[in-house]
Amino acid sequence: PRLPGSHPAAEQQQRPHCASRHMSGEEAPTQQQQVEQQQQQQQPDGDPPAASDAPQEPEEEKPISVRALVLTGYGGYDKVRLQVKTQKKPRLQPGEVLVRVKACGLNFAELLGRQGLYELLPAPPVTMGMEGSGLIEAVAEDVKDRKVGDRVIALSRSGMWQELVVVPANRTFPMPEQMSFPEGAALPINYMTAYMMLFEMANVRPGKSVLVHMAAGGVGIAATQLCQTVRDVTVFGTASASKHETIAQGGVTHPIDYRTKDYVEEIRKISPKGVDIVLDPLGGSDTHKGYSLLKPMGMLVVFGAANCVTGQKKNLLAMAKTWYNQLSLNTLKLMQANKAISGFHLGYVTDEELFARTMRSLIELYRQGKIKPRIDSCFHFEEVTDAMKRMHERQNIGKVILLPEPKKEEEKPEPKAEEGKNVEQNEAAVDGKKEEATEEAEAEKN
Repeated sequence: PRLPGSHPAAEQQQRPHCASRHMSGEEAPTQQQQVEQQQQQQQPDGDPPAASDAPQEPEEEKPISVRALVLTGYGGYDKVRLQVKTQKKPRLQPGEVLVRVKACGLNFAELLGRQGLYELLPAPPVTMGMEGSGLIEAVAEDVKDRKVGDRVIALSRSGMWQELVVVPANRTFPMPEQMSFPEGAALPINYMTAYMMLFEMANVRPGKSVLVHMAAGGVGIAATQLCQTVRDVTVFGTASASKHETIAQGGVTHPIDYRTKDYVEEIRKISPKGVDIVLDPLGGSDTHKGYSLLKPMGMLVVFGAANCVTGQKKNLLAMAKTWYNQLSLNTLKLMQANKAISGFHLGYVTDEELFARTMRSLIELYRQGKIKPRIDSCFHFEEVTDAMKRMHERQNIGKVILLPEPKKEEEKPEPKAEEGKNVEQNEAAVDGKKEEATEEAEAEKN
């Protein structure tokens, strides 16, 4: 059986279920207190001293249980553990809302964070997660543009991998009615990263060409879809051969198998002059290759160092190799080459207006049907190890989603099958995962 979010039909079925849970959930504290005070006024004079203050205190202090995924230390998959926290219901500060999280996104940054390689993540123990979607359960008194029951996308620098989370209201964004919770959780990080790189930095225009590495991943699919919103943009995408048909259907003009071929040579065969834009999440020697592929007036955008991650735990040799092979140029050479190099890190973007404007643009593109997050698979919190392993071994095609609600005994995670595809094709992709993981490093040397 497939999980909620694996197919559109399943996602549509999930929505009424979430709505019914919300209707039967806790109301805002102020409404509860008003009802209790009315009931107390109707009772005969029995215990006057306890009539006004005592009933409110136990209600506010009543502990609640919250499921959360906590990074307990740096290392392998076992360092991320499901914990049930017993805590008081959060008291909202001005400008805040309380969100009941229904789905969370898994990003490469969390794989780095688990190994101690993501400097923006607070030190363990810490609840991980930067994006999610869910229902608003409470709002601060000064928040007027959100209300209890709103379906929203929520963002935070950490702490989203839990059932209940407090976030600033301006970091929540109303979801279109047709958007599922898994889609909402898949949108922010990947699509904002791709959007800002393509439109804010590289200024992609009609007729340009773009190289997208890891084209079957979350950012890769987002970048490919966004390129299709501009006329006549050619997309070169690197991915293992088992993913080529899927990414080609998604808009990649020229899929390239980076494991068996030199992608620089393959691109030169098709476009001898190279490409206009390179989006580089790899670092190291691949940055050199990307720079060499740039046409005059082209731009290389470096936004990651995935080559540093080769196993479950931190690999100092891989880190040293990637650092040693980093591209280093002086400005005179850049002038003579007529090329541009830029760096992008969403975690260091502090412009709230840019955040809001980008999210509004993405949600509007979704409404127009021009972009749509591809959900690879959904895993319950209990299965976080399987989720991280799937991304780490680059088996996923699209977004890996985490579901806070408890797993039912009969449910098991199942990747989203491409509609109209044979089961044999999916099995072939899974069978190739070990070969892909072992050949990854060698392919990057070429």
